[in-house]
Amino acid sequence: MKLSRILALTAALVGAASTAHAQFAKPEDAIKYRQSAYTVLSTHFGRIGAMVNGRIPFDPKVAEGDAAIALVASRLPMAAFGDGTDKGRETRAKPEIWKEKDKFNAGFQKMDEEMVKLNAAAKTGNLDNIKVAFGNTARTCKACHDEYRRD
Repeated sequence: MKLSRILALTAALVGAASTAHAQFAKPEDAIKYRQSAYTVLSTHFGRIGAMVNGRIPFDPKVAEGDAAIALVASRLPMAAFGDGTDKGRETRAKPEIWKEKDKFNAGFQKMDEEMVKLNAAAKTGNLDNIKVAFGNTARTCKACHDEYRRD
C-alpha cells in the first residue's frame, strides 16, 4: 500500500474517531464499532508480529504501513467504551473496565505510547528496532487483555 494511501486512511480514521462517540445511537453500535476497530488493529499489528517472528518475510515498507494503521486503529476503540456498552451485543469486555475506569484509561495511554514508539521504529526500516518496539507494545496489550478481556 502506498504511503499516501496510508496517510489518507489515517486521516479518515482519526476524523471518524473524534466524532464516533456522538454517533452511537445505541450501546450495541458502540460495541460493534470498537470490535471492528480491534479487528483492523489486530490484522495490522499481527502482520508486524509475523515479520518480527520470521513467519513471513520482512518488508520494511509493509511494516511501516502496518505500524501507521495500527497506531490509528489503536486509538479508535476508546470512544466506544461509554456507559452501557458493557452489555448487549456479545462482548469480551469485562465489567472491570467500567469499575476501574481510571486504571483502564491509563492502560490505554500506555498502549498509545508504545504504539507511537512502534510507529517510529517501523519508520527506521530496521528489523531489530521494530522487534524491540513490537515486544514492548505486545506486552502492554497483553497486560490489558489479561485484566479486562474475557477469553
